[in-house]
Amino acid sequence: MKAQTMNKDQVKGTLKDAAGQVQETAGKVIGSTGQQLKGIKKQVEGQAQKAVGDIKEVVKDISKR
Repeated sequence: MKAQTMNKDQVKGTLKDAAGQVQETAGKVIGSTGQQLKGIKKQVEGQAQKAVGDIKEVVKDISKR
């Protein structure tokens, strides 16, 4: 079984999504709607960046065939 490696967009996107989740939760805890919204925005950006990385991997896999 071949190990799956992540490209830089997948890694950065995953980390940004996780950071956004933490920021959103922190905003809920302290009662800051602004922080919650910033966290949600960061999550969306991270998910989009990860999707770009996923697409790059698919293209790379197809080109190897």
